[in-house]
Amino acid sequence: MPIDPHLLAVFTVTTVVALITPGPDMLFVLGCGVRGGARAGLLATVGVITGDALYIVAAAAGLAVLLTTFPVVFTVVKIAGAAYLIYLGVQMIRHRKKGQADDAAVGGMPGRRAFLNGVVSSMANPQTFTFMVAFLPQFIDPKAGPVWLQFLVLGGVLIVLEFLADGTVGVLAGRIGGWLRGRQAVRRRVDAATGTVFIGLGVTLAAER
Repeated sequence: MPIDPHLLAVFTVTTVVALITPGPDMLFVLGCGVRGGARAGLLATVGVITGDALYIVAAAAGLAVLLTTFPVVFTVVKIAGAAYLIYLGVQMIRHRKKGQADDAAVGGMPGRRAFLNGVVSSMANPQTFTFMVAFLPQFIDPKAGPVWLQFLVLGGVLIVLEFLADGTVGVLAGRIGGWLRGRQAVRRRVDAATGTVFIGLGVTLAAER
């Protein structure tokens, strides 16, 4: 075992507490589920944890040093991702009065788009970067084994827990959203609310330091 069992237990409990606290990723998954159904919510979760996994690999490989040494690189990624989320929100609000058949053409949430948007949302969130490169090392003991392997083990635990937490939110939101989308008046309000959430996420991420 490359990680001390006590540290692993503390890490698991701390991560669970962090994940059940609503944050940008959970709100994003919630919005995708309401907009596109349970499948979209689940694939948005997969997209989010894919982005997280990329950060974990970067931290394990030491690439985090590049982003901390040259913060402009991360700033560009963050601003681009935030702008994309704002764009999605604006599109949802603009086209909320169009029929369901037009969803795929005007910014609906089919599975592939939900996944890709999930990756963007995760990679653009500075809290994800901070968590990976500042929080994970607190539970790593260089004497216990290779540091990179400990990063990957802790990252794997994080990914599994996040999938369970956000995936559950996405599926439940999809079930509720399915009922709401069948009612046109309510559906328009759902689209407007979801678009507003996306815009709010984009603005929040862009303003994060």
